[in-house]
Amino acid sequence: MSDDDLRQRVEELEQRLGMLEDVHAIRRLHHLYGYFIDKCMYDEAVGCYDEECEIHFFGGIFRGLAGARRMYCDGFRNRFTDGKNGPVFGFILDHPQMQDVVDVSPDRKTALARFRCMMQAGTHYERNPNPTSISRQWWEGALYENGYIKRDGVWKIKMLNYRPVWICTFENGWAFTPPEFVPLQTTTYPDDPYGPDELTDYTPLRWPEHEVLPFHCVHPVTGKPIVTPPPGSAPRRD
Repeated sequence: MSDDDLRQRVEELEQRLGMLEDVHAIRRLHHLYGYFIDKCMYDEAVGCYDEECEIHFFGGIFRGLAGARRMYCDGFRNRFTDGKNGPVFGFILDHPQMQDVVDVSPDRKTALARFRCMMQAGTHYERNPNPTSISRQWWEGALYENGYIKRDGVWKIKMLNYRPVWICTFENGWAFTPPEFVPLQTTTYPDDPYGPDELTDYTPLRWPEHEVLPFHCVHPVTGKPIVTPPPGSAPRRD
């Protein structure tokens, strides 16, 4: 093997190793983001984002770190933990991150990734200050199709697209999901002080409506784009 061939081989191996390290770093970033959300560590969750990020969440788009803080630190923190950054008595929100599909660009500066999560959430009856009301407990399944960017050697979340697939009460299950169990975003900031910067130009479908969140990657065997099939909508009832 000539010196040129050896040099080229070393460069190829360095590239492959670097991309594997990037995949590991992105998986680690997203999994730790999941841990932060589970324990209501909203400051730490916002710290996972790039300064030019955007967050697609229930039909709204939150832009930049200001939008991320509005969603997590203002909205979620006030709603779930009474303004505390961290866990509180009687509130649970666990959503393991899994089924990672991570693809790093050849220049190793950006990446796309798909994840799945399964959420178990709710409030304990002793946390509820009103003894006549019902404490909520629910299941939620969702997908992510995210974008990442490397700045100064550090991977950050550039675009988080959280797409709920199904949501249901613990008591009744997915077969009896109430209509609009969790409503979509309808009002933007500043009219809604916790609202998104804008609304999406698409309407995310939720169970029992069913759709395929488009894949960022190609088919692993054929190498062809993965065609998104039409959604499964409600049957006509004449």
